[in-house]
Order: sequence, then C-alpha cells, then structure tokens
Amino acid sequence: MSDSGRVGTEFPTEFGVHSLTGTIRVRTTEMGLPVAISVEPGQLRRDPDALAGEILRLCKQSAARAGLERRKQLQEAGFTAELLRSTGLPTEAEVARQEIVDEQDYDTEPESWLRSV
Repeated sequence: MSDSGRVGTEFPTEFGVHSLTGTIRVRTTEMGLPVAISVEPGQLRRDPDALAGEILRLCKQSAARAGLERRKQLQEAGFTAELLRSTGLPTEAEVARQEIVDEQDYDTEPESWLRSV
C-alpha cells in the first residue's frame, strides 16, 4: 500500500513504496517520477544495473498504485464504469496481478551469504 495517506479530500501529490525487504524506498509523483530515493548502504554493493532496475520497478509500482487511487477518487466522484475504462487508469485486479508478476521476478535471495566485517 501507499506510504502516504489522504489528508481531507485532497488527492496526494506524492506516493511512496518500498522493496520487499524495505531496504529501498521511493517517493514519486502520481506519474511515477521519483522525487526521493532512499537506499540502505548494503544495497549499494549490488550490481548497478540490478539496483537501477529495482528502483525503476518501484517507480512503476508507485505510479500504478497512484493510478488506482485516482480511479477510486473518480469513482467516488460519480464517474461511470465506461468513463473509468476510458481513462486508462488501472483496476485493482490489474495492479495486483502486475505486483505478483514483479514479485516473482524480484530476486529476494542475497547475492552472497558472506557478510562484510
């Protein structure tokens, strides 16, 4: 779920997500553009391409969740199902399905069992 909550009836301007391990956190705009990235030091030892890929995945996830929130807002405002479909905003099922696919592709195993001392 989004790290940001609704304040009053205003739509949030930023959305936050984090990796499965919580070691990478990203805050983005509604469109998924990063405004803040937090990476724990241990993650900086990862392959740069893998780290960049994970950050990009989180930005996309944040945008999808923001789109879902926008869809809910429009639905509450009285948009019909046909109008909602025409917006191209994701449904709850689409977001959930994509997150499951992404989690299956996400490498949760450590790159090495050795710890730095």
